[in-house]
Amino acid sequence: MVKSRKMPVGHHEHCDKCYNVHCQVPVQISVSCMVIKCRKNCGAILHMCKEEEHHLLCPNETVPCLNVIYGCPLTMLRHRLAKHLEVCPASVVCCSQEWNRWPVSEIDLTFYKNVSANTQTEVNLDVAMALRDQELLFRSIKMKSIFPELMVQEPALQDISAGVNSPAEETTSSFVCGDFTENGCTKMEEKEPSQEERDALGKSRNVDSIQKYSSWEKIFRKEMDGCKQTVKNLNKKEVKGKEREEQQSSNCQGDTRDSHLSQDNAAAAAAAAAPSMQGTTGLAPWQDGVLERLGKEVNIAEYNMYLVHNGAMLINFGQLAACTPREKDFVYGNLEPIEVKTVRTFNVPTSYRAKRHHLKDPAQAAKKTHQSVDTADLGVSVEDLPKCDEISATLLCSLEKELKGHLISESVGIDGLYVDIGTQTYNFASAPFERDASLADVIADKPHGLYVHVEAESVTRRHNRTSSAFSYMCGHFFRRDEYCSHFRNVHSDIQASLSGWFEQRCPLAYLGCTFIQTRFQPAGHQATIKFCQDVSSFVLQPEVPSSLPEGGKTFYPQRDGAHNLDPLSRLPLEILQHIAGYLDSYTLSQMSQVSHLMREVCATLVQERGMVSFKWEKKTHSHGGSSWKCRKKVWEYSSLFSSVDRWSFSNTPPMSDHLKTCSFYQREERTEPVALACLGEVRERYAEAKR
Repeated sequence: MVKSRKMPVGHHEHCDKCYNVHCQVPVQISVSCMVIKCRKNCGAILHMCKEEEHHLLCPNETVPCLNVIYGCPLTMLRHRLAKHLEVCPASVVCCSQEWNRWPVSEIDLTFYKNVSANTQTEVNLDVAMALRDQELLFRSIKMKSIFPELMVQEPALQDISAGVNSPAEETTSSFVCGDFTENGCTKMEEKEPSQEERDALGKSRNVDSIQKYSSWEKIFRKEMDGCKQTVKNLNKKEVKGKEREEQQSSNCQGDTRDSHLSQDNAAAAAAAAAPSMQGTTGLAPWQDGVLERLGKEVNIAEYNMYLVHNGAMLINFGQLAACTPREKDFVYGNLEPIEVKTVRTFNVPTSYRAKRHHLKDPAQAAKKTHQSVDTADLGVSVEDLPKCDEISATLLCSLEKELKGHLISESVGIDGLYVDIGTQTYNFASAPFERDASLADVIADKPHGLYVHVEAESVTRRHNRTSSAFSYMCGHFFRRDEYCSHFRNVHSDIQASLSGWFEQRCPLAYLGCTFIQTRFQPAGHQATIKFCQDVSSFVLQPEVPSSLPEGGKTFYPQRDGAHNLDPLSRLPLEILQHIAGYLDSYTLSQMSQVSHLMREVCATLVQERGMVSFKWEKKTHSHGGSSWKCRKKVWEYSSLFSSVDRWSFSNTPPMSDHLKTCSFYQREERTEPVALACLGEVRERYAEAKR
């Protein structure tokens, strides 16, 4: 028997299944309703009860943009949403183009010193890009990761080294001092802290990783619970052992005292002892001695498989410890304590077993001496050593870590006894460094030049970009319809062909010549490509007169309050809006910073030409955690210049004209004749032929 389905309020049984445009079913209450056309003129014909549902699909319905949660304020018809997404101001794309740029070697210092002295970096596109990447590099390199031994000590460490401890530090240090025991562990002399010391420790903010207190507390609580469970299991095991001993002793006394028992009583006693005997021979996790019996009866693979499947039950029944006891922590077993002062005073432990390649005859081994291990072997004090350059030394260490995977002169342990010692002493004038200082902070007050190559390399799949300090990303944001033009003009046309094609340097640049000329310009336009340090991007600067003609002042009447303004600002607002509609995004962003009037003019085009994004700020909570919160929505223009579809050669003289006057081009004129290499052999053969 089929149960009838109850229709929702406002729907009819016939209308729910009817898709006929020419439906002729008479209108009846709770059965059907009349057929109507869409009021938005989309052409749909439907029953009246489906009109509200049709609003969710009607292409002529006015709806907000799909990116309304990202800041787009526009509303439009539903069938225009797809076309709008191409120019939506909230559809923002970040350029992820990457490249590598490596530090300068010592053989190219002449050219880079001359380039650093040149102040016209906007025209030299490759130098301007290199300076931008170098600034990002100096900000990303942290001195703590390169020179941890040259950092400023924290106040807590300084007080401990000086012998003056605060109450909180005395509390923590009282648990550290102790004496060595036989098994290599230290016997702690725990001193119960007073209530004042506990309060000082709780209020202290100098504890490392206090933000991660909750995570560490969970880990320690789990370990403590495991240790408590182990103690309980051990206590239960001791109680069971005592009960078993008492039972055995009572059984022995009963046997000697009741030796005259009858045969029936002996059989009953054997039957009663059968369950206990079964418990000592089975392989169940709750039976005593199961691990010892498994070790004798099965192989190691089956033994490990048994532990995997029954490990939790073995811990619960006390057959297996939840945490490793202290006396079993050492790999070598029991170690004797040795006070290590230097490498030369270290004694070999008696439990140490050397590797096979060390067990050779010491008489036949080559003699080894410690030589040039440290700067102390030079016989020169640290104050007399020459000062190191912070930039060169830091870049060299970063490059060694990038290419080799380790720092310079890193100590490497061969095994538990032999260690290859590597030391390197640095003497910086600005040392010690702050804890969170970067290379840019260290050299902020010092003049510095160019320390990275002007030629960039493309990032390949073999390069590890995640941990590289010498990989750079464009990182500029554009609207979705602007990204294609940006990538084609900036990265494909300009940046990829800077070295030798778009820009041409003097062939004697390796000697120090800094002459450079730009070979291309936009076809049909008199404009030059420059690099703007304010936005860190290439811009297109047209060649226009420096000022407008004076006659422009009398073309239009002045507005109210338009005194002492330039000729462009005296134009009516409608004319200014019409002119601004022809400008690119970069020009609009610069024009909006000229005056309040120009900012109002550019604000009228921001929804059509600009982009919107969120401004985030970090909020720190009272419990120590932090989160990011959207503070406001920001409307701005991108750094895109006018799209260039075709490039043409500029009217620049050939490089040969520069070589005629280049100071680095020194010709050597030879007037004396020089014999060719094979001329002597030809003469000898000619003389022999005559004979």
